[in-house]
Amino acid sequence: MTDFKGKRVVVTGVGAITPIGNTPAEYWQGLVSGRNGINEITLFDASRHACRIAGEVKNFDPHDYMDRKEAKRMDRFSQFGVSAAKQALADAQLVINDLNAEQVGVVIGSGVGGIKVMEDQQTVYLNKGPDRCSPFMIPMMIANMAAGLTAIHTGAKGPNSCSVTACAAGSNSIGDAFRLIQGGYAQAMICGGCEAAVTPLSVAGFAAARALSFRNDDPTHACRPFDKDRDGFVMGEGSGILILEELEYAKSRGARIYAEIVGYGMTCDAYHITSPVPGGIGAARAIQLALKDAGVNPEQVSYINAHGTSTPANDANETAAIKKALGEHAYKVAVSSTKSMTGHLLGGSGGIEAVATVMAIANDRIPPTINLENPDPKCDLDYVPHTSRPQEIEVALSNSFGFGGHNVTLAFKKYL
Repeated sequence: MTDFKGKRVVVTGVGAITPIGNTPAEYWQGLVSGRNGINEITLFDASRHACRIAGEVKNFDPHDYMDRKEAKRMDRFSQFGVSAAKQALADAQLVINDLNAEQVGVVIGSGVGGIKVMEDQQTVYLNKGPDRCSPFMIPMMIANMAAGLTAIHTGAKGPNSCSVTACAAGSNSIGDAFRLIQGGYAQAMICGGCEAAVTPLSVAGFAAARALSFRNDDPTHACRPFDKDRDGFVMGEGSGILILEELEYAKSRGARIYAEIVGYGMTCDAYHITSPVPGGIGAARAIQLALKDAGVNPEQVSYINAHGTSTPANDANETAAIKKALGEHAYKVAVSSTKSMTGHLLGGSGGIEAVATVMAIANDRIPPTINLENPDPKCDLDYVPHTSRPQEIEVALSNSFGFGGHNVTLAFKKYL
């Protein structure tokens, strides 16, 4: 494994637009109070759908962050990404100007990009013909546009990219941004993930794949990671963004530091398009690589923000992966799935879960896994059921796994 050691990288700002809060403070309060953001779908008429529930972002007004003309030319996923990025920059008190613009970059991932505008324009095409399609369809639809628009709106002229690794996209984007700063290609990076895939076609497709929960009569208890009665994940939407900075640059401007990012591991199962390899072998290697990259021992890990999707396959395999990677220490680590409250943001999940992880470190408090009423015997770790827990955190991991066999683990450490 290549040694990337050299420049230290810290988290100085966070942004979050989620089903349980539209600012980092609201999101964190929602997490520690066990707030549930899942309910019946209101973004479209879901009456004919087998799954009619989701974690929708409520009361979001893009005009709080951009003018009406700009908002109209963005798909909802880009609105989320740009808005959360502006929150994060404000939180970090990082001003981008002519002196630093070329040293500030953007990596924001998305699993499916502008699927809503694609669905809408397909309807226009079928009903009115090809000449009536919007000239903004392509730039609204393509997955890299949240990263591109964030740069346009903030003036960040450094490295700019977009990971599209399904449900690992947000975490891959943070890890890639980490590497860019370590390698000296940027002093600061705006990074994370965003998604707005609660749409008719997207929900229908995931339902057809039997990936979703069909607990339509009880939406607040539908997402139940590690519970033996789980029946699938619940879709969510939103964005989570981190500001990463090279340590000396952050110190030079007196930045407040949430945590240090110290490790990045990624692997592929090379096994199946949707199912994880049995036993979580690929996920375990990602965890081990992140620990090796961080230079920390398993015994130093205090908390894991699990991928924890509430699907039969993921939760048991992730549990096995944690045990394989951490050995006996796995039983002493607090593990929780914040998806139990937000639903699964697909490419945005790694972003909001990284925000949750660094805020857990900064506050020495572990968010709970709600709805864990009947633990699966195969899921026998400490999942912090129902109620958040005060606990000092030295090292925390954030796991993200995606269709195609993508496995990503990020390692964060308390900054001392």
